[in-house]
Amino acid sequence: MAERRKSKKKLEKGGKDEEKEQMTKQQKSVVNWLKKNVPSKKTKFMHSHVVEYFSAAKALDALMNNSPWSPEKAKDGADLKFDYREQAIDYMADLLRLNMFHRAKKIPVAEKEKKKKKDDTDNEDETEKEKEKKSKGDDKKDKDKEKKRRKIRLEMHMDQMFIDCSDAYVWLYDPTPWYYYIAGAAIVLGIIAVCLFPLWPMEMRQGVYYLSVAAAGFLVFIIVLAIIKYIVFVIVFLGSAGKLKLWIFPNLTEDVGFFESFWPMYEYTYDKPKKDKDSDDEESSDEEEEEKEDNDGAQDGDGEGSETGKDDEKGEEEEEDVAGGDQSDSGNSKSSDGTKEFEFINKD
Repeated sequence: MAERRKSKKKLEKGGKDEEKEQMTKQQKSVVNWLKKNVPSKKTKFMHSHVVEYFSAAKALDALMNNSPWSPEKAKDGADLKFDYREQAIDYMADLLRLNMFHRAKKIPVAEKEKKKKKDDTDNEDETEKEKEKKSKGDDKKDKDKEKKRRKIRLEMHMDQMFIDCSDAYVWLYDPTPWYYYIAGAAIVLGIIAVCLFPLWPMEMRQGVYYLSVAAAGFLVFIIVLAIIKYIVFVIVFLGSAGKLKLWIFPNLTEDVGFFESFWPMYEYTYDKPKKDKDSDDEESSDEEEEEKEDNDGAQDGDGEGSETGKDDEKGEEEEEDVAGGDQSDSGNSKSSDGTKEFEFINKD
């Protein structure tokens, strides 16, 4: 038990020492320069929140080529100068140890979707005609979709070290902007000034009074305008028997911006009377009936044509009978002979 307590005390002391370790001014300047100049992207981390990340290789390239501590731009005798790439790697490793950023693991989001699509395409065979029908516009759309699908999700990497590669490093350094301090100071001073209102000079108090009256008048004007808006709508709606709906400043009471609430000036919708609609329906029904009659006439004509065709066929058959009379007589004689023989056989 005593050994465990000692080990716990040692760990607590080590943690306190690490917390006491702070960045130097030089390190802060380097981190601020990296934050502003190294290109970063945004994505989700562990399916929870959006983070900014950068590539290690791009950060090293920026330090070695464009930073004030590069071999070309650094002054002679400067405290910090990256003569070699390994020096920049070691310096970035120190910043990683100070929790300015951490290493993450890239996981492409589109892998699962691609697997599903492959399974679906294996079941369905695409024909060559369908492939030929795809135009250039479709190809461009597919390329754009592929680019959009190439999204990356980040997860914590088990090996927290800085390596010269294309791995993602998530920014943890998030300094407070300078204008936050100005805004906070202004709010505090404003509250103090309001509390000291009785001590203000008479001219300032009169000015504040006029401003408050103007603000109250503007609010009353907005309320009255909204009431007039609904009164005008009701009068026009009743006067037109529900046909015309007129709105003055339709966006006045909507959740929009200040200037958008006053635009458009008016908006209306007009509904046609029911009688006109009935007349239009009657006209359309009359036209449909005429079309039906025309179609019936065409069908009747087809029937007559078929009957005339039958008559023509009958006439042709009669002509064939007249032309081939001898043949029919010979055929009849043969048939008559056949009947006689048949009767003779029956007589026997």
